[in-house]
This record gives sequence, structure tokens and C-alpha cells, in this order.
Amino acid sequence: MNLNGLSKDNMTYELIKKSLDASTIRGKAIANNLANINTKGYKRFNVSFEESLKNASDELEMKTTNEKHFKNGNDFGEIKVEQDESHSMREDGNNVDLDNEKANQAANTLMYNALITQINGRLSNTKYVINGGR
Repeated sequence: MNLNGLSKDNMTYELIKKSLDASTIRGKAIANNLANINTKGYKRFNVSFEESLKNASDELEMKTTNEKHFKNGNDFGEIKVEQDESHSMREDGNNVDLDNEKANQAANTLMYNALITQINGRLSNTKYVINGGR
């Protein structure tokens, strides 16, 4: 997601949309991990998104005033699905931990609901302005 050239309002909206996408993908990965908890040799999947935003906050964006100016080319908010190749304490080689997955699922649900609340608030404000304050 390239945020150069976007207004602050549009940048926030794009970040919320991308966060919702990441939360949806994370929910599918967690469900897949839970479904394969008894599959021999299965290695869990993890979705990383927030880490790329944290890393991007350390970088500076170049200001561009003309479309011909070079952009720094940074895309922020990359969603990565990675397989956890760590070894398991289980004999069958499966590294899915039920308690950990349930905690991740609960945290992901809370994050998704918070993002939906934010986007609904933004849409309500826009509707209020369009309707002339009624």
C-alpha cells in the first residue's frame, strides 16, 4: 500500500481497510490452524501486518509536489502469511497450541470489531455532513 500523495483522511481510511483485510486473513489462518490441530506434521501459519507498519514508521516520506518527482517507493502495510517451522513438543510434529490459537482468535476478533466501529463512525460523520447536520 503506497501512502504517498494521499490526504491524511484518505490515508487513515486506507489503513483501516488494509487492517480489516489483514484481520480477515488472520482469522482464516487461525481457523485453518485449529482445523489441523490433530494433523500429523502440520505446521501452523501466522499472519504479520502490524510489524510492517511499525517498521515503516521509522522511515521518512519524501514530499512530492509534482507527479514527476521521484517517490521513495515504500509500500506500507504488507500482509505476510508465514509458516511457523519451529519444532514441536508433540511426537507427531504438529506445532499448533490450542490455547495460543484461541487467545489469538480472541485478540483478532477484538481488533476486527474495533476497526468496524472506527469505519462506522467515519461513515456516520460523512452521512451527517452530507445530510446538512440532520
